[in-house]
Amino acid sequence: MRIGTGEHTYEWTEKWAEIPDTQSAREGWAHHGIVVSNTGNVISFHQAEPTVLIFDGDGSLVDSWEATVQNAHGMTLVEEGGEEFLWLADNLSAQVVKTTLDGQVVMSIERPDLEVYREGKYSPTDVAVYEERNGGNGDIIVTDGYGSSYIHHYDKDGNHLRSLNGTEGDGGHFATPHGVWINTRKPDAELYIADRSNGQIQVYGLDGKFSRAFGTGGGQDWLHSPSGFAAWSEYLIVAELRGSRVTLLDAEDNPVAYIGENTGAFKLNEGWPNVSHETLIEGKFSSPHGIASDSDGNIYVAEWLVGGRINKLTRSS
Repeated sequence: MRIGTGEHTYEWTEKWAEIPDTQSAREGWAHHGIVVSNTGNVISFHQAEPTVLIFDGDGSLVDSWEATVQNAHGMTLVEEGGEEFLWLADNLSAQVVKTTLDGQVVMSIERPDLEVYREGKYSPTDVAVYEERNGGNGDIIVTDGYGSSYIHHYDKDGNHLRSLNGTEGDGGHFATPHGVWINTRKPDAELYIADRSNGQIQVYGLDGKFSRAFGTGGGQDWLHSPSGFAAWSEYLIVAELRGSRVTLLDAEDNPVAYIGENTGAFKLNEGWPNVSHETLIEGKFSSPHGIASDSDGNIYVAEWLVGGRINKLTRSS
C-alpha cells in the first residue's frame, strides 16, 4: 500500500517485523523504542519479555538477547571508535544503561540527587548523546518523561551537569518530555525536546539556554503530541502518539508532510492505545511510539499497543 504524497510517498509494509508468535508476544504490552544499526539491522524490544530483538532488512528475526532492563522504552544507537552501542532508557525500573550490541552493559546513569526526587517520581523515557563523531563532546541527555518532567544533562563519564524543567524560557514547564534529539546539522548544535503533553517541541542550546518552542500556540497549532524523533537528510521525522501520524519537518522546523494520519483514533477507539488488532487500519497509524530511519530514508515505527505493531515505510525513489 502506498501512502503520502509527492516526494514524501512511501510503501507501507504492515507488521513488517516478524515478532515471535507466542502467547506472551500476543498479549504483552508493547511500549518500546526502535533503532537502525550501521549494518541496516533494525533493533527493537519484545512486547512482554526483557529481550532485545534484532531484525534484518526483510523483517526477519536474526538475533536476540536477554536485557538487564524491564523495558527499552527509549533506544538510542551511538558510535564510538568505530563500535556501536545502545542506550536503553527503562521507564519501569527507572534506570538508563549503555550496552554493546550483544547486550554487555558498559555504563549506567544514576538518577540525579535533586530536591524534586525527595518525593517525586523518576521514570526515564529517552536518551540522546552529543556524539564526538558529530563534533560533540560525548555529553549525555536523559529525559524523565514519565516522572517529574525534567531533562538531565551529564558529561560523557556520567557526571551530572545540569537539569532543566522548561521554566528557563518561554516554552513553559515540560509536560511529559518524552523524547530528545540533538540536531548537529547546523553550526551550533541544538537540543530538541518532544514536550508531548504540551503539544510542542522545545529547543535548547547544549549549554542549557532556551532557544524557542514551536508547533503549538501563536496560531501555529500543527503539532499534536510529539513523542520521538528520527532524522534523514534534511528532514526531522516526528512520531505523534495521539495525533496517530508521522510528521516530517524541514531544516527550518516547518511541517512538510503528515504520513499515515488517523485523526481522532485515540478518541474513537475504546481502550486506546491498547486496542484490538481488529481495529487497526493498514496505511494508518494508531499509536506511533518508537521511530527510526535508515540511510535510504525508510521509516520504522513501533506502536504502543497490546501485541505490538512494527511497520516499515519504504521511501519511494
